[in-house]
Amino acid sequence: MTLRDYLDLVRAPAVLSVVGDTLAGAAAGGRLGPARTPRAGDVRAWRLALLPLSSACLYAGGMALNDYADRELDAVERPERPLPSGRVSPTQALGVATGLTAAGLTLAAAGGGRRSFVLAVPLAASVWTYDLVAKNHASGPVVMAACRGLDVLMGAGAGRVRSALPAAAALTVHTAGVTVLSRGEVHGTTPPVAAAVAAGTVGVAGAVAVGALRSLRSSPTAEPALGRSGAGRRARAVVPVLAALASAGVYAASCLPQQARAVGAPDAANAFAATKAGIRSMVPLQAALAARGGSLGSVAVLAAVEVVGRALRARNRRSTSPNPGLSES
Repeated sequence: MTLRDYLDLVRAPAVLSVVGDTLAGAAAGGRLGPARTPRAGDVRAWRLALLPLSSACLYAGGMALNDYADRELDAVERPERPLPSGRVSPTQALGVATGLTAAGLTLAAAGGGRRSFVLAVPLAASVWTYDLVAKNHASGPVVMAACRGLDVLMGAGAGRVRSALPAAAALTVHTAGVTVLSRGEVHGTTPPVAAAVAAGTVGVAGAVAVGALRSLRSSPTAEPALGRSGAGRRARAVVPVLAALASAGVYAASCLPQQARAVGAPDAANAFAATKAGIRSMVPLQAALAARGGSLGSVAVLAAVEVVGRALRARNRRSTSPNPGLSES
């Protein structure tokens, strides 16, 4: 198995879409940013940098397991993928999935301590449940969405789940929509399904924007303040809100147009394109949620992730090799 085969197996560009989950959760839970509230049993803030790596390992392991579970179906519908093409054996794919899952759990414990590890375990279990059991059932989108929600909550950690629930809910709803659309990548979707997913995107973007504006009104610096120091505090309260609003706008603009196309023409090509757009738009959504939590540092990191993702996709388009696709399905 070559490096290219391995990267194709784990959908390397798509892995970037998951690294911001824990950043959004940690910001919402008060583990990052100026509003950080240390509690007994918390780890040092710098260790939280390992949590995005944990998410990446669990996600990549899920992609390898996905191809292991779908190897017979892919031989018919997606023969270019690593297993049906013969570039990767089933044993190798299962070994990669197992190793990456173990690495993800280890990194969760090292990065977030016990508070994050207790959420990483059900997250890993949900990933394996989706790939091996739930994917082809009606519960599939629910289980996949739960994976994203648990990933956000892993960033917040046990004891801070309640404050991170809105952020987790936003990514859960979005992921459910992406997963539903992905089921139409081969045979097409339907206008009602595509319309429901588009409505979900509008609802998520609106909820994030409203939440950001409410956080500004509830801020201690929301009242007019006199003097230079008061103006500085006001600016520090306004900047994260503006960043959240801008990121929410980028999120909607990244996926809503393609979802609208799928409503008008729900064929396989548009369903596939809408699925890819939905995956890629997760990064600006995570940035919006991190900004809403007051962590501008996380927003900067996610902006860099977006740049890297765009560069990788441009390089992939220039490649003469077959594109394995970025779908989670």
